[in-house]
Amino acid sequence: MAQPFRGPLAALYAGLALTVLATIAAYVDHSTTHLLAEHIQAGYPAYSQSQIDSAGTTYLVVLSVIGAFGVLGWLTTIWAVKAGKRWTRPAATVLLVLGIGTGLAGLLTKDTSGATGLPPALGLAGVIPCLAGVLAVVLLWRERNSA
Repeated sequence: MAQPFRGPLAALYAGLALTVLATIAAYVDHSTTHLLAEHIQAGYPAYSQSQIDSAGTTYLVVLSVIGAFGVLGWLTTIWAVKAGKRWTRPAATVLLVLGIGTGLAGLLTKDTSGATGLPPALGLAGVIPCLAGVLAVVLLWRERNSA
């Protein structure tokens, strides 16, 4: 017999891993590919290198905080599923809506230059964990309906 919530837990752990990877991607970019710095430079050609570095660091801090809140959300939901809390499904749904909103804001919000604040690759990295969230929430609600 299958363990209850095994599918949702797998999706939740996948979302946690994807969130950690998305957060790490910002650091990898900051130290190697410099997509964000180039994106800032393209949007603000008059910026000096120190202004670009400052803006990049600010983005890195913001993305780190968002990533930390995401990790906290995943861990809390995993705990709630394992503990069998009655509020897990609605809470997971609310967290999903918040995550999708945050991810889409990072992907689509334009800054004062008229370009999106994040380069597309980093914006997409912030949305990808939401796919695991959608799967987890669907599976959580299905588990309830089949129980």
